[in-house]
Amino acid sequence: MKERNTLRLSHPQMKTFLNVAREDADALGDRITSLEAKAIFIRANFLKRGFDIVVSLLVLVLLVSWLYPLIALCIKLSSRGPVLFRQRRIGINGNIFNCYKFRTMRVMSQNKYTPTEKNDIRVTKVGKFLRKSNLDELPQIINVLIGEMSIIGPRPHPIAFHNEYSKYIENISLRLLVKPGITGLAQIKGYRGDVLNEELNKKRTKMRVSLDLAYIQNWSVGFDVYIMYQTVLQMVHRKTNAH
Repeated sequence: MKERNTLRLSHPQMKTFLNVAREDADALGDRITSLEAKAIFIRANFLKRGFDIVVSLLVLVLLVSWLYPLIALCIKLSSRGPVLFRQRRIGINGNIFNCYKFRTMRVMSQNKYTPTEKNDIRVTKVGKFLRKSNLDELPQIINVLIGEMSIIGPRPHPIAFHNEYSKYIENISLRLLVKPGITGLAQIKGYRGDVLNEELNKKRTKMRVSLDLAYIQNWSVGFDVYIMYQTVLQMVHRKTNAH
């Protein structure tokens, strides 16, 4: 049997999801069944969807209504190209959807994506601020309102990334049992995005997926509020671990 890392989380309501050094097939099967049952509960819970709608509408009225035009103008003045960046990503049950972000990079002719580095020359000055403050994710409020995403949940992976991660992470598709989120447990714990070092990136990705599964297993409305609060704090203090 393969070894599994112990997952320890500081939130008082959290329970460990992957906390056994060695599991037999029956134990692993029970854990997967438990996770699937919790995911069904989350999808059917009207409080989860209600939370998404209420928060999205408040953000639209109080923030997007005046901030969007300012950000759009700054993006246009900083570099040529569209205001929004659209990317095909994997959502709930493997459904593909268009995920929207404010464009933070210069338009390049190279199509292959590489992780963003510190002081990356592709990132504009405006883009650097947007990424550090998480404001580049603001357009995903539309994805939430039309039901493709949630405010809180596992971050949606680009298709190519999901396929690559699947080569070395077992049961990665379990994170697709719920809607992807604008922010999530992995992000507030510092596991946002990829890094260039291949071995380090594999370790980070495995931990990120473990945190995604732990979020599903331990979901509650209060937990969503906690994650959103921590996200806002990180945005205000610009401690989002983004380049």
